[in-house]
Amino acid sequence: EKRAVTQIGKDGYPDSIYINAAKIFQGLRTEKSSGKILLRYGDTSESPAVAFKDEQSRRVSYELAFKTLKYQDLLEEMLVDSKVYPCCSIPDELTSLLVVMLYDLQDRKFQNRKIFAEEEVVAEVQEIGDYLYSYETKLAAALARCRIKHDALSIEYFVPETISKQEQRTSALPIYFWINTFKISLEDVFRDLEIKGFTKVESVSDFDHYTYAVDQHCQDVLVFPSSLKEELLNLDVFADCKLLLQ
Repeated sequence: EKRAVTQIGKDGYPDSIYINAAKIFQGLRTEKSSGKILLRYGDTSESPAVAFKDEQSRRVSYELAFKTLKYQDLLEEMLVDSKVYPCCSIPDELTSLLVVMLYDLQDRKFQNRKIFAEEEVVAEVQEIGDYLYSYETKLAAALARCRIKHDALSIEYFVPETISKQEQRTSALPIYFWINTFKISLEDVFRDLEIKGFTKVESVSDFDHYTYAVDQHCQDVLVFPSSLKEELLNLDVFADCKLLLQ
């Protein structure tokens, strides 16, 4: 039975993704010194348990959490400047969820998110989503003021320099996939990729967009150009766990 791929795009995410991303962000967020604290995040003494329905959901949750982490300072400033925070109806334990959902809201240009009918509705996600959307004009204005204040052409300006340099290095690296030989043979993977327009080449030096190579040391590992990551992660063979991202 084929697994459904968690949808990725500008329409928002299922409620479970926001919950999991908030838990991950809660454990990773930057702790501020007492004089710089803008938001209260509740008790962080224990890492909350995170449950994923599949590999795709895990990947999407971590991506959303890390994107939020990149812009933590900006998002906190937006919440305070717009007077969205503090809010007596939102406990400190849900502050991470508030920040994660704000990142996604601004990433969607403050448009309403899609409701995923097949997903379980989480009351806290619905409540915070409605709350943020009711302040969309003030939040957009707060973002504009932050950009003017810092003379920033885009929010990329607010990414810490160390993270920016890491991303630049990472974007130049090829990506690796293990072939799950318990579910599919090497020959079937090669055939599926050929049908989808991929060409097998000898090495990474021969890469030309829709190409891939077999790792020289592990015959069940495939190497692709980094520019193809999103397309590869939406292939059926990845959704069915026949290809596993290394």
